[in-house]
Amino acid sequence: MRAMNMRDSQGLPFMKMHGLGNDFVVLDARAHDIAVTPALAVALADRHCGVGFDQLALITPTGAGDAHLTFYNADGSTSAACGNATRCIARHLMAETGKTALTLTTDRGTLHAVDAGGGLTSVNMGPPQLDWADIPLAEAMDTLDLPIDGNPVATGMGNPHCTFFVPDATAVDLATLGPRFEHHALFPQRTNVQFASLVGPDHLRMRVWERGVGITLASGSSSCATAVAAARRGLTGRRVRIDLDGGTLDVDWRDDGVWMTGATMHVASGVLTADWLASL
Repeated sequence: MRAMNMRDSQGLPFMKMHGLGNDFVVLDARAHDIAVTPALAVALADRHCGVGFDQLALITPTGAGDAHLTFYNADGSTSAACGNATRCIARHLMAETGKTALTLTTDRGTLHAVDAGGGLTSVNMGPPQLDWADIPLAEAMDTLDLPIDGNPVATGMGNPHCTFFVPDATAVDLATLGPRFEHHALFPQRTNVQFASLVGPDHLRMRVWERGVGITLASGSSSCATAVAAARRGLTGRRVRIDLDGGTLDVDWRDDGVWMTGATMHVASGVLTADWLASL
C-alpha cells in the first residue's frame, strides 16, 4: 500500500534535515493531503532505494498550536517523541514564520520550542516519566535500578529508555548489545538503549541504539533520558553536556520539563517522483 495524496502526478515534496547526524525526512501535510503508511516509511528509510533516515516526521495542521508532528521509525513503527526532529522542524517553522517561540503538539503532548540564539534551538520535551507503568515496564519495580545485568535506569520521555552507565561508552559493542536490550522482556514496547560514561563534572559521553532504527549518531529523547538518569543516580546535576557520536547537546532538567538545546541543519528539499510513489 502506498501513500495517497492529491499530488501523486507531480510527486511529493520532502525535506531532509539532521540534528547532529540524527537524520530525518520531513513531509509537510499542511498544504496538501498526505497519508503515511508503514510501507512508505520503510521504503523512504532505505538508504539505497529511498532517501534514508532515522525517523520520518509528518507536519500537519493543529488548532492547539503552530503545528502537529507525527514520527515514524525506519522500520515503519511510530514513536510519540523525537527530540532532534522536533528541534529541526521548529527551526524550519521559525524561519518560515519569523517567530522565536513555537507551540508544537505531538503524541507525547504539547512541546514548546524557542530560538536559543547563535543558530541553536531549544525544545522542552516535557517532564520525564519515572514510574514503571508510565514508561512502561512489564511489571512493578524500581526504575532507578533495573534487574538487568549492568544495573540500568529506565526513563520515559514519551518513548521508553534504558540507560547503562559504563566506564567507557566508546568501548561498548553497541551493535551486539543494543538489539539485545531493545527487545528485553521488561520492555513490552521495546526500548531505546543508551550507554553513557562520565567524562567530567556534569559532562557525559553517550552512544545510542534507537528502537526501530539501530545505531544513530545522536538522539534527543535519549539524551534527555540519560541526563535524567544521571541526575537521579547522583552522577551529575540536572544540567549536563552530552557528547554523542554526531556532536553535543545541552540538557537541562527544569521544573517545567527537560529542555534540550543544540544545532540543526536543513540539508535539502526535493520531490519524491510519481514513478517511485507508484512502485510502493
